[in-house]
Amino acid sequence: MTPDAGPTNAAPQGIAFTLEGVDELTFARILRDLMGDAAFARPLQVQAQEPRPGLPARLTLVFRPGDRTRAVAAMQRLKTLLLRHGVQVDSVWVPGEGAGRN
Repeated sequence: MTPDAGPTNAAPQGIAFTLEGVDELTFARILRDLMGDAAFARPLQVQAQEPRPGLPARLTLVFRPGDRTRAVAAMQRLKTLLLRHGVQVDSVWVPGEGAGRN
């Protein structure tokens, strides 16, 4: 057994948000708020894809399986933050829960 075979080093997972219709300015404001919020601190990681012509913005909360509870709490916080910016969440994909949910 190798030292990195334990649960703390299991493959990361992600909760993916697709944000249709979000412009670059709104996306930048969302990212600013996200980065200043303790709910998204390590060990969680936020991956961001800015909106581009024909492609919606995406945010993914990346976490290790052992941090799933923290990630789900951060997901709820992110939904609240997005609502504050007037953003409708079009889809959310949570690993282990089948199809995306709204």
